[in-house]
Amino acid sequence: MNASAEQRASELERAFALFNDTSRVLAESYRELEQQVALLRTQLAAADAARERESQARARLAERLHGLLEALPGGVVVLDGDGRVQECNAGARELFGPMSPGEPWPAIAARAVGAGADGGTLRLADGRSLALSTRRLPGGGEVRLFTDVSEARALQAKLERRERLSAMGEMSARLAHQLRTPLAAALLYASRLAEGGLDATTAQRLGGRIQARLRHLERLIADMLAFARGDGAGAERIAVDALLDEIVRAAEPQRAPGARLECADASGGAALRGQRELLASALTNLVVNALQAAGAGGFVRIEAGRADGRVRIAIRDDGPGIPAELAERIFEPFFTTRSGGTGLGLAVARAVVAAHDGEIAVHGAPGAGATFTVSLPEADAGRALSAAAVANTRTPMP
Repeated sequence: MNASAEQRASELERAFALFNDTSRVLAESYRELEQQVALLRTQLAAADAARERESQARARLAERLHGLLEALPGGVVVLDGDGRVQECNAGARELFGPMSPGEPWPAIAARAVGAGADGGTLRLADGRSLALSTRRLPGGGEVRLFTDVSEARALQAKLERRERLSAMGEMSARLAHQLRTPLAAALLYASRLAEGGLDATTAQRLGGRIQARLRHLERLIADMLAFARGDGAGAERIAVDALLDEIVRAAEPQRAPGARLECADASGGAALRGQRELLASALTNLVVNALQAAGAGGFVRIEAGRADGRVRIAIRDDGPGIPAELAERIFEPFFTTRSGGTGLGLAVARAVVAAHDGEIAVHGAPGAGATFTVSLPEADAGRALSAAAVANTRTPMP
């Protein structure tokens, strides 16, 4: 064999050796790949099984949460960050009517909310009262819980009435004394008339005194009945300007000679909700008291304004004022500093104002006159507040 043949044979041997080595490496790599594929398949199957278990757990949890949501006694509404309904329970649908996912909540609130707010609660169009709690959700949105407190409010009203009746019982002895005095005077004058032999002037004078005593009795009994009733606010809309005109007309006959009675209305067309007759009577009583305190040549001014959803009516006089120690006592039943007063006018006024979710306060000092300020919820602001509260309130849940 010549040298060239030997060289070719040697090259072939090296080539076969390289091929065998490469084949062995490829076979080992293939086996490793198969093992990795098998491992990945096992891991993928395990991951799929874990995801399936998680999905089933989430489904069970969602079903459980949905069941809990439906079982809650109140209305629950879940809103997204744009104020649209994501979810609601049967209680919410019963309170606000049908609602669909994605529906804007303000539109739902506007059609369901009634005439006004009542003592911090929301009033629906059907008259029910709701308490509202709100909690923000991570990432936007919030949960709103509505609780029907109509029965609780009714029970509260009954309790307040019973408390008033209890106060009536405690005051019965004092009332008997209050009634006996003018009644005895009227009987005395009537007995004198019955004796006869009186001239026309004397008989007329005695008749006038009898009428005065009987009118006093009538006022006393009327005030007592009003205090006992403690009538609450009704559904009547009362324009503030018309109410002020009514008060001025009713109080004008009580103005002493030379006294001035002015009225400045800056309420801007505001309105109240309640019982017109009761509010007018209570406020007129405050004005008449101011006129009596101011006396002849005195000055009384009625001022009305609106702020923060409330109407404020201030009655100012330039009378002798009120000592600080009497500022609170003057609202007590049968407490009076005026001869011939029943002592019930201010008690009735405070009861009427409170029944309309309002407040009454007095400020003054001896020699500096007095100011009675009545604050009442504005009717239109009450409705707007209710709708806005249902739509936008951020009252945290406890």
